Amino acid sequence: MSLYMFRYRVREFFRFPKTAFVIRWMVRIGLLIFIMDAGYVIGIWPDWNLYQEGPIQRTNFIRAYISDQYRNKSWPKLMWRPVTLDQMSRDIVRAVIVAEDSQFYSHTGIDLEALKKAMEYNLSKKRFIYGASTISQQTVKNIFLSPSRNPMRKWHEFLLTLGMERNLTKQRIMELYLNVAEFGRGIYGVEAAARFYWGKSSGDLTTRQAIELAATLSAPVKHNPATRTRYFKGRVEKISRYF
Repeated sequence: MSLYMFRYRVREFFRFPKTAFVIRWMVRIGLLIFIMDAGYVIGIWPDWNLYQEGPIQRTNFIRAYISDQYRNKSWPKLMWRPVTLDQMSRDIVRAVIVAEDSQFYSHTGIDLEALKKAMEYNLSKKRFIYGASTISQQTVKNIFLSPSRNPMRKWHEFLLTLGMERNLTKQRIMELYLNVAEFGRGIYGVEAAARFYWGKSSGDLTTRQAIELAATLSAPVKHNPATRTRYFKGRVEKISRYF
């Protein structure tokens, strides 16, 4: 098609009254959605000063588990015992970075290179497999959002992640993450996980145990130190290569 013909058809398209009417309403609806979403983001936007230091608060995921546990009597009671980063094994921090976000200390919340690779892989498989979420994004999702994978939730996650990275140190983000991440059914945080799986504090974990906890993060209910699935063992061996 020639450029002249293309321009002609575009002009003809916009001459139809019905088309212009539809476009105007689409713009209005889009603007309304934008305004409503902006209001939602303002409503959930945290006071970051409350998260810069001090006790770890219950997250949306923990609250959701407590609610779901009442309806699922076979589920164990919540296990959660927040501790400071200094009370945790250094190996658990290293293992989690290897397993979940190798660029944690260098990116600003979003790992664009990892995101690009994940998108390419997902497109090659024609389905969503990897999301390339950083530790910062996972922390935001756990504390403020939900497990939903809808585009709006990812957009809110993106905005909140940038806000958190601007207001909290990397050490504090890591401390929050290790205290709220799920390590098994109803098990939240490394301290609860260490006591459940090995009967010891997170500061006393061996290197191997720290690696096993990190390997749990991808699918904690199904693949963990208790189930010891083939997938779990593979993750353990993969992380161990960096120690």
